[in-house]
Amino acid sequence: MGLHRDMVSWFVGVLFLSTLLLCSADVHYYEFFVRESNFTKLCNTTTLLVVNDSYPGPEIRVHKGDTVFVNVHNQGNYGFTIHWHGVKQPRNPWSDGPEYITQCPIQPGTNFTHEIILSDEIGTLWWHAHSDWTRGSVHGAFIILPAENETYPFPTPNADQTIILQSWYNEDYKQIIDDALAAGVAPPTADAYAINGHLGDTYGCPSDTIFLMEVDSEKIYLLRIINAAMNEEQFFTITNHTLIVVAQDASYVRMFTTDYIMISPGQTMDVLVIANQNVGQYYMAIRPFSDSAAQPSEFITTGVFQYTNSEGGLNASLIPLPAMNDTDAMLNFISQIRYANVSQNPTINVPADTDINRRLYIAIATNTMPCNTSECVSDSRFAASLNNVSFVSPRIDILQAYYRNITGVFTQDFPFTPPVFYDFTGNLTDFNTEAGEGTRAIVVNYGDAVEMVLQTTQLGAGGSHPIHLHGFSFYWVGIGTGNFNNEIDPSTYNLVDPPLINTVHSPAAGWVALRFFANNPGVWYMHCHFERHSSWGMSTVLIVRNGTTTETSMRPPPSTMPRCPGT
Repeated sequence: MGLHRDMVSWFVGVLFLSTLLLCSADVHYYEFFVRESNFTKLCNTTTLLVVNDSYPGPEIRVHKGDTVFVNVHNQGNYGFTIHWHGVKQPRNPWSDGPEYITQCPIQPGTNFTHEIILSDEIGTLWWHAHSDWTRGSVHGAFIILPAENETYPFPTPNADQTIILQSWYNEDYKQIIDDALAAGVAPPTADAYAINGHLGDTYGCPSDTIFLMEVDSEKIYLLRIINAAMNEEQFFTITNHTLIVVAQDASYVRMFTTDYIMISPGQTMDVLVIANQNVGQYYMAIRPFSDSAAQPSEFITTGVFQYTNSEGGLNASLIPLPAMNDTDAMLNFISQIRYANVSQNPTINVPADTDINRRLYIAIATNTMPCNTSECVSDSRFAASLNNVSFVSPRIDILQAYYRNITGVFTQDFPFTPPVFYDFTGNLTDFNTEAGEGTRAIVVNYGDAVEMVLQTTQLGAGGSHPIHLHGFSFYWVGIGTGNFNNEIDPSTYNLVDPPLINTVHSPAAGWVALRFFANNPGVWYMHCHFERHSSWGMSTVLIVRNGTTTETSMRPPPSTMPRCPGT
């Protein structure tokens, strides 16, 4: 059966009922035991903090609109938190999870139960630690199947497979960033990349394992791809097979075919693949994408897409991945992503030009700050900023301070425009790169229509940034190169079918424009999902004030919130 004929018959037919519905329960309970375990990779044994002794951690699998309770037990040596990435948590920031933003760490020997409230999310999300760099080993998939009365807006897959892309280090993730911050230097690049915890066959250690996905001829498979890497955007491909992208960040997109995808840290993509090639073994593979002067480790990591009863070997030279610096390949891919006007998605609700009453123009930069401790290797240290504010994490969580009117924890004066305008995307070799520090929040009213333009700069190493906003999905309405022009560039916006996402790729020497209605009251973190940048302060907080009714106001906090150290 030819691929083209298959596509036509599948894409224009009636909707098929999902065969993946597992249960009718709408409340689910999970127990996460977080502790140290040993793992051997690259012929080296490393002790990592993980959930339920697994890397990656256990998968949560529920239905659209369900509620999930996860009891997190800290059996490790230091405090941490867990975030449910991409879950909007309507009116419930108390269980969102980022450390010192919405809660204080779960201390060793204690536990905290998160109440995770699903709304219109559908498809693939994930969960991960949100303290220091512990998300490098504490993470897993969060799968949201269609509701019992819903169908897929694409051919019903015969099976699905979670694919988690990871960064591997031969040492403890928390220790890596603790040491780098103390010395004021950049953390090291990854020692390897992994697919579902497997390093594949390219690193030279004979004991390393390779991820194997077994398939049957002519069957359809839904790949749930999650980029959990620490600092690396990734290209992904399966040799000789066409990928059909159907969703991003738990929202359906207009289906399109491609030979590869490009996925940023924090993002998720749902991809159909049809096992319609000759019976055999085919490489799936990843390679990082980078347009920054600070290059990641350029490794190709492999898995195997294996037909049942296949024989024979694999040929690494046939892996059709774009080059690591192939900006055209990146742009060609992301330019195809469009919102799908299907009943399974929320009704599209892009704020119109006349709706917008809160505009933010945010310059993204890597910077330097003075380094004054005995461990510093020089007089300056690496930093990062949004509108020249390098975020300082407080010692009492901002949500608690906001809710209880505790003063001195944060201020409500994040600048809505850069404090200094310059040629953001020009040659900044001799430009002053220092930033100011602060815990400064963006504050908007419930129901405000927000436009946010993110402007990347060439300060420091330059490069792209994956920016994630908690508590919301937003419409990605515009993208361009150079410095944003507020008189010309809005005319290029896509207000008809922009993707509805929670993590956006903001390209090097360019800009992206986002729009959303501020209809989720609470305190919500916004940050770069490159962990080194977030650790350096490339973050801020969006506070959405309560509306005028109970239904438009935050829920009260649970009595079991972890206590902040010293309180």
